[in-house]
Amino acid sequence: MSGTLNKVMLIGHLGDEVKMHYFEGGGCIGRFPLATNETYTNKQTGERVTNTDWHNIVVRNKAAEICEKYLSKGDKVYVEGRLKNRQWQGEDGNTRYTTEVHVQDFTFLTTKQESGMGTSSGQSTQSQPNQDDERTPPKTPAPLGQDEDDDLPF
Repeated sequence: MSGTLNKVMLIGHLGDEVKMHYFEGGGCIGRFPLATNETYTNKQTGERVTNTDWHNIVVRNKAAEICEKYLSKGDKVYVEGRLKNRQWQGEDGNTRYTTEVHVQDFTFLTTKQESGMGTSSGQSTQSQPNQDDERTPPKTPAPLGQDEDDDLPF
């Protein structure tokens, strides 16, 4: 096989708010740190050990705007993308290097209700699902016995 693969899949928690940078041409880029944890039990001491790794996440254009709008520090998110290495000159003249995950796909894993619990606006966030319930018609349960009569083998 002569092909190569550069693919990263991470599930973690935002370490900070999404920082946006807008360009003159109308494009934008969003950056945020993502924490992933590894937990294991030390066999010698019996204590649980947690190691946290930090990843630099980069999202572009419309995806960046969506992340800025809906993600907050501490939210859980799934990101999928590619590793990219970057270098630049620091203010001190030294060459700096970083590795980033350039996102191609993402899924929010924290619900609105979970996200609002840690904020001071948690009361208004928790009342929003009730408003949503009023806008959508209530789901009526299927009559008893109707599900039992279908011919599905499971």
